[in-house]
Amino acid sequence: MANPLKKTMVYLGLADEEEYDETEAAQEQPARSAREERRERHEEVPAPVTPIRRPAVVRQPAAAAVTEIVTVHPKQYRDAQTIAEHFRDGVPVIMNLSQMSDADARRLIDFASGLSLGLYGRIERVTSKVFLLSPENIAVSGDGTITGDDAITS
Repeated sequence: MANPLKKTMVYLGLADEEEYDETEAAQEQPARSAREERRERHEEVPAPVTPIRRPAVVRQPAAAAVTEIVTVHPKQYRDAQTIAEHFRDGVPVIMNLSQMSDADARRLIDFASGLSLGLYGRIERVTSKVFLLSPENIAVSGDGTITGDDAITS
């Protein structure tokens, strides 16, 4: 019964257990004294541990003033790359999703939410299909509450 495949099949119930006796398995291993076991435990040297280094997050310096805001009118989900490039460069992005289907708009909102979270920014709903992505160094004032009338329906 030394075959690992056979043991696995027996464990899963796909094969019958044949001629396996625990007394035979116990006889195969030589008996060791307690003194030998203690000596082996003391002789074992733990392996050296190397700490995991986490990559440092590079944050962009705070800008003195906003010089540009980009407005994007995506028509398909693949236009998300343009939004990501501008936002990554620290430029606030206004997304007007009125020309997209509700399913693609929902996907793009999910993408933009992850993008803003990953780059420490914020996403705010301006109207039902217009959103503002603001980088972490940009402060936006105003009421950011969402009402039931503004929700995107699928």
